[in-house]
Amino acid sequence: MIGSDHWFAGARFGMFVHWGPASIHGRELSWPLVGGNPVLPYAHPTPVETYYADHLRFRPERGAARAWMAAARRAGMRYAVLTTKHHDGFALWPTNRFSIADTDYDGDLVREFADAARAEGLRVGFYFSLPDWRHPDYPAFTDADQPYMRWTAHRGDAVAWERYLADMSAQLTELLTRYGRIDLLWFDGGWERRAHEWRTTELETMIRGLQPDIIINDRLPGGGDYATPEQLAPATPPDGPWETCLTMNRTWGWCPQDDEWKSARDLVHTLCQVASGGGNLLLNVSPMGDGALPAPQRERLDAIAGWMARHADAIHDTTPGIAPWQFYGPSTRKGERVFLHCVMRPYDTVTVRGVPIRRVRSVRAVGTDQALDFTTRAAALDELLNRDPPGELVIRVPAGCIDDLATVLALDIAPE
Repeated sequence: MIGSDHWFAGARFGMFVHWGPASIHGRELSWPLVGGNPVLPYAHPTPVETYYADHLRFRPERGAARAWMAAARRAGMRYAVLTTKHHDGFALWPTNRFSIADTDYDGDLVREFADAARAEGLRVGFYFSLPDWRHPDYPAFTDADQPYMRWTAHRGDAVAWERYLADMSAQLTELLTRYGRIDLLWFDGGWERRAHEWRTTELETMIRGLQPDIIINDRLPGGGDYATPEQLAPATPPDGPWETCLTMNRTWGWCPQDDEWKSARDLVHTLCQVASGGGNLLLNVSPMGDGALPAPQRERLDAIAGWMARHADAIHDTTPGIAPWQFYGPSTRKGERVFLHCVMRPYDTVTVRGVPIRRVRSVRAVGTDQALDFTTRAAALDELLNRDPPGELVIRVPAGCIDDLATVLALDIAPE
């Protein structure tokens, strides 16, 4: 489904949006109601009744998605994914179960998101939780069901499960028929059941029948088009297309007590590393209850936008660059141009190894387009006997070319 010419293959950067009624209280989505999650330190255990108590008071400012999508475009993002329904079962579109239609909000938050994304030229993605911890036929989670991992082994009767699958299919049909072309479907929570229980083959057939060009992540057990490592750039990139999703602090939903923010430099470095492995970075934002983005997230998006305005050519539509032993940092490639991402501040020079030194045409600093001086060296016999010797390129990097977030050098090599 995802070839080298597919939009996803070169997108490199997208926005994840985790949002819902839990954001009213600055609470992590869903996980508090099942007793927390050890990998989410701010998902403090919350009684089920308390967690859901104010869900129907969810009434954000209309049009909040327009600000998110404008920020995404400025930051160089090419697609966006909204949590249309998280594990707690609340749907951001009007549907026949627990949803925005049950609140005083007179609108459809999914439609607002899809329209805003397209207005900014972004591809549209929907996150959808396979589990529904409030649905009576899943069955619904209660305080007596803790601990969570023990509860996941519980199964209701077969008739109830058929009703649940029918409701899930109906909601997916709504999402895939009401909002025009949907480019990406991001499942989550599939670990709670096996592929045959989710009816993966039948579900994928239905989805692709409704949206023939859609791509699906790998969290539908036994299905999907691309891998989704979480919260890091993997040391060894997965085979095939992939995307890593990442929070700016340590929570997916808005949690004001979580001030463990990654710096803008750290986020840019992760973007460089992911691109160098041929993957995409899906960077999360977590709007507050009214829909506004928290100030620390806006600040980081603005900083990334400034860097991408100067360096997007080294990220978008690139492929992995040279081997790790050739350069101490990430690298990407576009045709005969290799981009060197200096995630450690350069000293006076940067060295690149194993390149055809006689075919190096130029080296430039991407952010300033300044031509840089360089020298070459190779093994003595290679220089004497080889018409196209591999060797080392030593690039002088003036202080004025150093970027505060990440310096990028463009190396142009003539074809053989």
